[in-house]
Formats: sequence, C-alpha cells, structure tokens
Amino acid sequence: MNQNLVFSLILKIFNMSFRNIFIIITIISLYLSCAQKQNEYRRVKPVIEGEWWQIAGNPDLGELSSERQQPVDFGIWQADDGTWQLWSCIRNTKEMGKTRLFHRWEAKSLFDRNWEPKGVAMRADTSLAEHPGGMQAPYVIKDQNKYLMFYGDWNRICLAESEDGKSFHRVVNDGSPSLFGDSVEINTRDAMVLKQDDAWFCYYTAHPGMDGKVFVRTSDDLENWSESTIVSYGGQAGKGKFWLAECPFVVEQDNGQYYLYRTQSYGTGDGPAKTSIYHSDDLMNFGIENDSGFVGTLEVAAPEIFNFKNQWYIAALMPNLDGIRIAKLSWVPVD
Repeated sequence: MNQNLVFSLILKIFNMSFRNIFIIITIISLYLSCAQKQNEYRRVKPVIEGEWWQIAGNPDLGELSSERQQPVDFGIWQADDGTWQLWSCIRNTKEMGKTRLFHRWEAKSLFDRNWEPKGVAMRADTSLAEHPGGMQAPYVIKDQNKYLMFYGDWNRICLAESEDGKSFHRVVNDGSPSLFGDSVEINTRDAMVLKQDDAWFCYYTAHPGMDGKVFVRTSDDLENWSESTIVSYGGQAGKGKFWLAECPFVVEQDNGQYYLYRTQSYGTGDGPAKTSIYHSDDLMNFGIENDSGFVGTLEVAAPEIFNFKNQWYIAALMPNLDGIRIAKLSWVPVD
C-alpha cells in the first residue's frame, strides 16, 4: 500500500478518535455543570398565603385582668391527645412585679377559630428565684416522649416539662429551673430551641447596654450550656435599641438551609409590625452588621413557623396586640 495513503488513513482515524474524545469530554462537562446547578441551593423567602384566622383574643384573667393587658410572645404545639395548645405571655396585667403570666387555650383542630380559653397556666414562682411577674415567651418542643417548655423568667432561660403536652411542671435542679442567664446580657428572654442530631441550639434575645442582639447557646444534655454567641445584630433591621432584635425563630426550610425570623417592631403606634428574615447554612451566624443573608420582611410580630401535614404555617400576634392568628405560609425564590 502507498506509504502516504497509510499515513493519511492513520491521521484520519486519530482525528476522528480525538474528535470523539473531545465530544465525550464536552458532554460529561455539560452534564456535571447542569448537575451542580441543580444541586446548588436557591434562596427563598416566606410569603403569607391566603387569609389569616384568629385563634385567641384578650383573655379574662379574673382579678388579674387589666384594661392595658396584651397577649404577646407565645408557643403553639400539638399535645399527646391530638389537641392544639397555645400558651401566651400576657403583659400589663395586675400580676405583681413585671405584670406577666402565662394563659393557655386549646382546640381540637388547627383550623378552629377562637380556641377555648383554659385560664392562667403558669405564674412566676418566687420561691425558685423567678422574678415576680417576669414570665416570658414560652416555647415548646417534643423530644422523644416528653414535651419541653423553654421560657424566660426575666433574666434567665428556664425549663419545664410535660408527659401529655398540657400539664407542665418545672425541671428543678439545685433548687432552680434555670438553664442559664447572664446579668451582663440583661433581660435574657424569647427562647427558641432547635435540635440538630444530638445538639441543642437555644436562640434568644437580650440587650446589654440597651442594644438588642440575638444570641445562641448550645448543649448536648440540656444541663450544661456553652457561652453565648451573637448570631444576628445590626444591619438593615437596625441597632442601638433593645427591641430591634426580638423573638428570634429559626426554621430549617430545606436540608441544612436555615432562616432566622427577627422581630424589630411590634407595630401599633409606630406603624405596622415588622420582622426581618435572614438565610444561612450556618446555625451560628445569620449576619453581624451584615445583610448578605437578608431575604425580606413580613408585617408580623413574634412569629412562630411550623409544618403540619406537609404544609407550612405561621402564627403571629394580631396587629393591635389583642390576640393571636394563623395563616398558611409558602416559600418563593428570592428575586
């Protein structure tokens, strides 16, 4: 065979092979690129879906009732018998000291309106060094066969528990229900707890120097807690006032993707309520003087977010601070 012809054929085969390899590599690269884009998390923001329904109003507290009283920070959960429970801090009552106590409501269905009032549920126990009238922000989470209630007593975060999710008793160790507290942080309150694997994350607010911040402490046994870490402060939500970082609530919207709800205004006299929402994949940092995780705001105060039968819901204070309401919640991509 002609030597030049053989060389030409070999060159053509080589070029065809090279071309095929190049095409295969290109296809694989495109596939991996598309797969990576599909796996990349796209940030979302919460949107109120449909109409609100009111579940609680301003309760009758008997001799402790006051014309100025207001239901504020609350907890909502489903008890062991399937009923829905609502406990709220009622402030500006005729209770001694800081004027606050817990009242509870109950309903057979989440969708009931005007849940049945069940009366005063808990008052400060001064024999356990709780501040008179200092009861604040009950939050309940079920862990295994127990319901755990985290609450503030004005300067400490305390713990109570229940077998049925309705009747709670304080968990007292060394004569105190306190888990932690810090006189430097001032008015430690608004506890919200998230459990990840075997670790507990307790988010709360305090205002050292009258400057509100969101903190977190961690524990693996609910008894020994880490030192506090600031997880949210400043940014577009503001700083320099004690109310600019209240009612922290963290929800895992997707696997390893978390959203912090941070109330900066309860509304009424200074315009509508306002809560800022921040995204992070780090439970220890939602932005310090940094809005890179900010996704938007909602005109609500003290929200609690939960999922029931694969539907998200939001519970929040009524605009005039005279009750509590619920609405469906959806998540949409950030523009």
